[in-house]
Amino acid sequence: MTACGPSSSESDAADLPDDLSWPQKARVLAEALPYMHRFAGKTIVIKYGGHAMGDPALARGFARDVVLLKQVGMNPVVVHGGGPQIGRMLDTLRIQSTFIDGLRVTDSATVDVVEMVLAGSINKAIVTAINQAGGFAVGLSGKDGRLIQARKLTRTVRDPDSNIERELDLGFVGEPCGINPHVLDQFRQSDIIPVIAPIGIGSHGETFNINADTAAGAVAAEVKASHLLMLTDITGVLDSTKTLIEELSVERARLLMADGTIKGGMIPKVQTCISAVEAGVDAAVIVDGRVPHAVLLEIFTPKGAGTLIRAGVAER
Repeated sequence: MTACGPSSSESDAADLPDDLSWPQKARVLAEALPYMHRFAGKTIVIKYGGHAMGDPALARGFARDVVLLKQVGMNPVVVHGGGPQIGRMLDTLRIQSTFIDGLRVTDSATVDVVEMVLAGSINKAIVTAINQAGGFAVGLSGKDGRLIQARKLTRTVRDPDSNIERELDLGFVGEPCGINPHVLDQFRQSDIIPVIAPIGIGSHGETFNINADTAAGAVAAEVKASHLLMLTDITGVLDSTKTLIEELSVERARLLMADGTIKGGMIPKVQTCISAVEAGVDAAVIVDGRVPHAVLLEIFTPKGAGTLIRAGVAER
């Protein structure tokens, strides 16, 4: 087939920053070599979203990083979000949307928009960026090949006055109840990089909107990934003095949630990391996606770019 654009060899996928001298670039590559050996053949699941996805320069850098992982023998799997883009489309279509506990209540009209945006425009934009960086990406949703089987997510709240519990109806908001590894096995044995939209399919063919963090954690657990990288818009897990905690054991992470050090929106992210690690993932990392080439920093350097969570004593 005749190429219409630059080939992989002509792309800048594996280029190092232009402000480095050639000796500096050689040193960077030499220092990364042990990590390339360590992770060769390993699966790395990356949850991609937030500022890293919205900033054009960071998005281009992310695409190049993913291609580089594949080129040096790793198996990257991308699971992406898209909350802000969904919100803008709902506003454009004048469809009202509400949130409960950070989850978008998803009726039948909303879930159609969610699927259109996640599995359509966002997914294909990420696929295009990776392909332009010299990779071979293919986009799919959790409905393809029944990759992400889902069930309705329920939330229970307790009335503070009567102490009576009631169940909230979130509509077509789901949670993974099964991952089909056969689909991802086909990609691992090829040069294809899968890019997954977090849309699940129910037992009766229903479409479910799934939180991207949750979907990425479930995929990582099923394929026994070496690492789960959760790109966020903050530095990582902070201690009581607002200082980054670079490494956490599962036990300490639970203690920090119990004493209130880890709170708010960080709690579900840490819980997802803990669940993945306890299911067999070697390590889960909450990564600052605002840092250029954060994925490469996390995989190829001893310091990393966020907070690493591991079953035992954490060690990068």
